[in-house]
Amino acid sequence: MSDASGVGVRRTVLHRLIAERATALGIDLLWQTPVTGISESGVHIGDRTVNAQWIIGADGGNSRVRRWAALDHFRERDCRYAFRRHYRVTPWTDHMELHWGQLGEIYVTPVSQEQVCVALISRDPKLRLEEALELFPELQARLAGAEATSSEKGALTATCRLRRVSRGNVALIGDASGTVDAITGEGLCLAFSQAMVLAECLQAGDLARYEREHRRLALRPRLMARLMLLLDRRPRLQQRTLQVFRKRPSIFPRLLELHVGVLSPLHLAMDGLSLGWGLLTV
Repeated sequence: MSDASGVGVRRTVLHRLIAERATALGIDLLWQTPVTGISESGVHIGDRTVNAQWIIGADGGNSRVRRWAALDHFRERDCRYAFRRHYRVTPWTDHMELHWGQLGEIYVTPVSQEQVCVALISRDPKLRLEEALELFPELQARLAGAEATSSEKGALTATCRLRRVSRGNVALIGDASGTVDAITGEGLCLAFSQAMVLAECLQAGDLARYEREHRRLALRPRLMARLMLLLDRRPRLQQRTLQVFRKRPSIFPRLLELHVGVLSPLHLAMDGLSLGWGLLTV
C-alpha cells in the first residue's frame, strides 16, 4: 500500500499559507473588492472592468461565476449536512478517525499538538454535535472536559455534478465546478489536481480537453463516495462490512489504495465482488 500521508491543519492556517505563496509568486490579491459580474472582455469590479483572456470561477459551491456563465445546470445533486467544532485536547492519534453511527458519521482530525477538529455529517439538518456525541460514548469520553476553541459551524456537503464546467473563456474549478461528498476527503486534493490540468489547458488554449480531464479526475472520488454512502444510515450493513474487513483483512487495504489513487477504478469491480461475496458469506 502507498506510504503517502497527509497533514491536518486549520483552514485559517491553510488560507494564510496559500495567500502568502500567491503573493510571493507576484499575484495581486484584491481583498474586499467584490466582483459584480463577468463578460467576454473581462471581470467587472464596481464601475470598472479588468480585462482578462481567461476567467476562472473558483468561488465555491455557491459560485456566482458559475451562474453568470450560465453553467449552473446539474446532472446530479445529493446533499447532506455538516457541523464542526475544534477542541483543545492532546490528539490521541496521528490519524484521522471516522466514527460511524446510525444517524451519520463523526470525523476527528488532529490539527495541532493541542487541538482536534470534530465534524459531524448526517442527513438530518437539525442534528448537532453535542447531541450526536451522545451516540458515540467512547469519543464523548475522550472529549470530556475539553475546551471548545471554536464555535460550531455548519455547511452543506454534497455530491454535485454539472453538465459543463466551461463556456467560452470561462472555466470552473474546485467546488464551483461540482463536488464530491466530504466522506471521501477529496475536496482540496481534487481542486489542486484540477488546477494542474487547467493550467496546461489554458496554455494550450484548449478548454475542451479540460472538460474531458475534469470528468476523468472526478470519476474515482465519485465512485468511492457512492460506495461509502451505501453504508449511510444502514447500521446492519455497516456492521456486516466491518465484519468482512476483519475476516478478510486484504480487502480494506486494496479499497484504500483505490481511494487514494494507487489503483485504477477498474480494480473496483474485482474488490467490489470480493466485498459483496464477503457480505453474503460473513
